[in-house]
Amino acid sequence: MAIDLDRPYPLTAQQIADYRRDGYIKLKQVFNADELAHYGAEITRLTIALNTQTKPLEERSTYDRAFLQVMNLWCEGETVREFVFGKRLAGLAAALMEVDGVRLYHDQSLYKEPAGGITPAHADQYYWPLASNRTITAWVPRQAVPQDMGPLAFFAGSQHVEFGRDLGISDESEHAITANMEAHGFRVVDEPFDLGEVSFHSGWTFHRAGPNRSTRPRAVMTVIYMDRDMRLKAPDNPMQQADRERWCTGAVIGEVIDTPGNPILFEAKVATA
Repeated sequence: MAIDLDRPYPLTAQQIADYRRDGYIKLKQVFNADELAHYGAEITRLTIALNTQTKPLEERSTYDRAFLQVMNLWCEGETVREFVFGKRLAGLAAALMEVDGVRLYHDQSLYKEPAGGITPAHADQYYWPLASNRTITAWVPRQAVPQDMGPLAFFAGSQHVEFGRDLGISDESEHAITANMEAHGFRVVDEPFDLGEVSFHSGWTFHRAGPNRSTRPRAVMTVIYMDRDMRLKAPDNPMQQADRERWCTGAVIGEVIDTPGNPILFEAKVATA
């Protein structure tokens, strides 16, 4: 089966402006059913094979009830590497961030089991030792996500809010961040995803997800991109220190994160005279 993951997905100026304003965007038909089935089968196989969570749901923490999480599947085989390195997604990431190129931070498979709990409100960049806000996550459901399966929900425009940036995923973050978002009137966008629909959100955009009340797992692949010229910063918390060691191996504080684990995945072509 011929699949071209480098085929561009055109964006309008309005869509880029919407992302700049809201800190997230949902895009229809980024992938077709054949593409999702082809790559999804291998992503599922690896997620199950590499998962280390063995406790039953009722014995887990709030974080661990949210999903099974396996990272950097691109290192585990050529099929997933093809997906993560696809220029369609990476080109969208660069266009939405309005940068000339993007690097990989890491990928992660998120597998919310049937009866899996909420994903508490949080901002991803709490975990990342990155020196600027030029980060973005592509959230790629591998099936349609109806409301009862717990689609990703966004607090539109919240990427500029400082409150809550020091909170990791927890019961505390769910209560404190949600209350602050409501107090300031941020619109929560909590809607199903069609098959092939993909969302992108900024590293500082607050978001959450409901529980999976369905009888099927909610299988999602994510790819986290950063500006090609992103520099490593001194970690602000133990989670950022752990991320520095795991995802930025060999990078030096204050310098561009140019390591074998953080390859450039897309660069815009520069017109020449």
